[in-house]
Amino acid sequence: MSSAHPVLITGATGKQGGVTAKKLLADGHPVRALVRDPAAPSARALAEAGADLATGDFDDPASLRAAATGARAVFLIPPADYGPSGWTAGLEAQRGIAMVEAARAAGVEQIVFSGIATMGAADSWGQEGKRQIEDAIVASGLRYTLLRPVRFMENYLLQGSPVDGVRAGGEHPHLFPADRPLQMIALDDIGAFAALAFADPDGWHGRALELASDAITPVDAAAAISAATGRPIHYREVTEAEAEAIGPQLGNTWRLIRETGGWQADLPALRQLYPQLTTLPEWLARGGAEKILARLDESAPAA
Repeated sequence: MSSAHPVLITGATGKQGGVTAKKLLADGHPVRALVRDPAAPSARALAEAGADLATGDFDDPASLRAAATGARAVFLIPPADYGPSGWTAGLEAQRGIAMVEAARAAGVEQIVFSGIATMGAADSWGQEGKRQIEDAIVASGLRYTLLRPVRFMENYLLQGSPVDGVRAGGEHPHLFPADRPLQMIALDDIGAFAALAFADPDGWHGRALELASDAITPVDAAAAISAATGRPIHYREVTEAEAEAIGPQLGNTWRLIRETGGWQADLPALRQLYPQLTTLPEWLARGGAEKILARLDESAPAA
């Protein structure tokens, strides 16, 4: 479904909001991007790509309502911060619920929310704030779709994270068992699922989808990255003690992965909805390997 009314994209200068805005613009849908600073390079790039800019902030509810006025739908991804004690779930929920209330007050018809994949109880590993937002969306009376993506393939590019990211020397440390398939998703696929929901608000109303693109053991993933980059990459399974030392939430997550078996997105069903799901080798071939090489070269010690 196409409309002259725009989709308001929150988090438009971030990862998921950015790929969703790009996909909608490519499909010919008008996009309004919520930005805090319209003069920032990332905001200017959105405007040059065809998006209208709306200045606003999740901590300013009046600005959210102004941004939502005249929009037919909202892609919701409120900012959340991570610290030693875990995610700021309360602030994240407050911000997300403020956008839901602003959308309803502004007469928006649909919300697509991107949260996080399910693994155990909602308070076990950073899901709590997102679940509160989901509850508010379901109760809002608006048409809605809830997307719950697993780990991003783009996380191989992380720098400075206590776990994840390919490090100088080729090590990839993470919490996941080395020999069990690890579900992951390409960011572009999240944008593709969001676009499907925006194109068919009635058909996608009420859906809650765990999203993944591929499932491959961390050891096999490291081998695929090695083959694609020509650099030796190896996976290191972080110990429970190491995870606990980083922070209690990571320790809880380490144990939860082993208790639950990790994420359980239904890949065959997702591929029926979107046959172009991106495998890890495809992501590497489409620029992922080149970006990993650039990160490795940036972090390499000077000779």
